[in-house]
Amino acid sequence: MRKKIVAGNWKMNMTFSEAEELLALIASELENKDNLPCEVIACPPSVYLEMATDFAEESNFLIGAQNVSQFEKGAYTGEISAPMLQSIDVDYCIVGHSERRKYFGESDEMLAGKVDKLLDFNIIPIFCCGEQLEDRKNENYFDVVRSQLKNGIFHLNSNEFSNVVVAYEPVWAIGTGKTASPQQAQEMHRFIRNLIADEYGEKTSGGTTILYGGSCNAGNAAELFSQKDVDGGLIGGASLKAGEFLKIVNSF
Repeated sequence: MRKKIVAGNWKMNMTFSEAEELLALIASELENKDNLPCEVIACPPSVYLEMATDFAEESNFLIGAQNVSQFEKGAYTGEISAPMLQSIDVDYCIVGHSERRKYFGESDEMLAGKVDKLLDFNIIPIFCCGEQLEDRKNENYFDVVRSQLKNGIFHLNSNEFSNVVVAYEPVWAIGTGKTASPQQAQEMHRFIRNLIADEYGEKTSGGTTILYGGSCNAGNAAELFSQKDVDGGLIGGASLKAGEFLKIVNSF
């Protein structure tokens, strides 16, 4: 059975004390729970990652980074490398979020390099894909997602690919309050799973976790997660409130 996941992407939010308080609340709620319905991941800003892994070590959740360099080391001021993340026990890392593509010009080639570096250091990439509103209106959203997957992760061999999580995030639903309907989410998740099957076979496809992101919250998570090919969520704003985030965790 493929893994169910709820991951919280905090984005560029929280002061140190706010982050500490949120991590403490999540840790205390999950500390003694061994029968969680899914794997729980918190992805705070990079300056809080070491504090986060300390909290996670004493509780029942894992830590992901929001970004990584495609370079292993060197004169790349301000960048954070995969071996740095590994050295502080980071388990996951988001790659290719639409905000990174849009605001920082991250190309498919760059994202493929980031995925490779993470896998070299045993960190699981959460690879994001998704279409703009214009693509949805023009009905070429399948082509957009196909291209993102082909150029970003389909260069991997089967063993490497088995260590990748895919996150479908329709860009028009990120931070807008708009959410893809459960039927729209299922349609794209099924399409993605079929693409993976064509590339790597049914066994790998059936074992790949595919998350939904895009204004997922405690009110709509259960219906989204009930879809056959939706294996959880990459949660934005709702992950900044411990109570709401934990309700989403229990939405399966």
